[in-house]
Amino acid sequence: MSDFDLDPELAALLDDTPVTTQKSPQKFQKPDLMASSAAASSTSVSEGGVDLSVTSFAPIGKFFEDKPSKLYDSPDYYKKVLGGEGQAAARLHGLLSKYLACKDPKDRGVFRQQIISAYWDFAAQLAAKTASPSCCSEKKAALRFGLLLPSLLTPEQKTLFATIVEKNETGEPVYYLDEWFNSIAHGRINPSGTDEVKASRKDDSARFVQLLNKAEGKLQSAENLLRAKSTERLRAEDEIRKKADAVFQHEPLAGISGARAAFTDGQKRAVAELGEMLKKLLALDKELNGFISDCSAAEADVRSLKQKVEASGGGETNLSGLSAEFDTVRQMAKMTCGRQGNHFPVLTREYFHSTQREIGTRENVLETLRWIESVDVEAFCRVYKSQLNRIPPFVILIPSYGDTGFCWEPFDRYNRVTSRGRIAVPMYAKSLKVAVLTAVADLRWQVAKEKASYYWMEEGLTGNYYQWYQAKKLKGDLKDYFINDYLLWMLKESEGIQKLDKEVRGIFWRYMPFSKEVKEKLKPRALVYQELCQRDLNREMSDGY
Repeated sequence: MSDFDLDPELAALLDDTPVTTQKSPQKFQKPDLMASSAAASSTSVSEGGVDLSVTSFAPIGKFFEDKPSKLYDSPDYYKKVLGGEGQAAARLHGLLSKYLACKDPKDRGVFRQQIISAYWDFAAQLAAKTASPSCCSEKKAALRFGLLLPSLLTPEQKTLFATIVEKNETGEPVYYLDEWFNSIAHGRINPSGTDEVKASRKDDSARFVQLLNKAEGKLQSAENLLRAKSTERLRAEDEIRKKADAVFQHEPLAGISGARAAFTDGQKRAVAELGEMLKKLLALDKELNGFISDCSAAEADVRSLKQKVEASGGGETNLSGLSAEFDTVRQMAKMTCGRQGNHFPVLTREYFHSTQREIGTRENVLETLRWIESVDVEAFCRVYKSQLNRIPPFVILIPSYGDTGFCWEPFDRYNRVTSRGRIAVPMYAKSLKVAVLTAVADLRWQVAKEKASYYWMEEGLTGNYYQWYQAKKLKGDLKDYFINDYLLWMLKESEGIQKLDKEVRGIFWRYMPFSKEVKEKLKPRALVYQELCQRDLNREMSDGY
């Protein structure tokens, strides 16, 4: 029973699924994981893993396809998007039809608000469908871009979307919504953290994935410590080799052929030092053996848990995790727009005004992240046991008209050491660079705050910034002040334009250092930057940097 007058052909498509109530959800069909390719199964549980040997984002080779896709030219696109989605699709179609035909601004505003809730009810069903290998490209595109009806775009805009690179050819953890939901549903990535209760112990797949995340974090930490200790032993061996070479250098005695001088006082001291150095070398080797054992044990745990995750299948756990993740993403979309922003979820020429380089595609976002890391070299780094680990976050591309990116969580709650954080970036922001910068600033703040723990108001980046904030007797949200100052730091101060308070500049220079190249560029610009560079030298000399 429907209140809307539908095209008979479209109505037939919508009725593929029997409808009993207005909000009957589309039942999630668990994909046949065993039928997947061997390559896919071998990588399915390590998708969120971090390669600590990678030091930067690779340059983007291709931003857009040369040949546009014909997907959005199909006259059946809209019908395929709505087909088989029952009452949720019927309601959305009816409201969208009334909205587009309405001329009265007041009535149009009412329909606009109704479309927002109707769209998200419909998108919940699409999210479940996109987890299936049989899901059509039209439904994936609708969820990925909010692109329900191509005719709502201008021909130029439609061509722009038709040339967006579909697959992730970069290997970086940047996801469109359909890809993100697919990975969540298949257990390759844990659902984003919320305040809800943990998964039941009966949900073996979820429990094993949690344990696997912990084990992978432990393994990566063990490998990192092993590499560091191995490097330390190599340095010790080089020092011993150099000192031994110096000990074995003897000057010939004048007048006596074939005779060499005795040890000098310096060489005698070196012989005594060599004894201590060799003892230290044995101690390092003993520690190295311990790290090798830890690494082997951690590797065995990871291997065992991977087998258990694959054997457990997933079942209903995938459905519950996907449902919770969809609710989380809906909240993310609201946060990118803010209370006063444009929450309309459908892609339309009325609101979409991004250029080719400003639209939040995977490639454009990655290029922005690469620029950020070239300036703020430790933007994606976390310290563990004195080792600086580069851990880029998961990036979720939200098809919204918001202007603000943000950090949902600084790291996985089950692996605080080497797990990725999660940031959300709106795809249709007025300024993509600002949207990504606000997300990275939020990540920066949250990581620093978690690192300082109970002492976040006293130590490190957050402690020093908080004390400055208190001394200035400022009002308002502390983190908002920090994010705004970070924007000035990256957009102005990195170019030598002094916009920050002197004390804030010093805090950022110390705890969020610019790259060496940027520092060298700034040094001759002004006395203030020369002084900050001199502070760096003083800290290095005092070994307190």
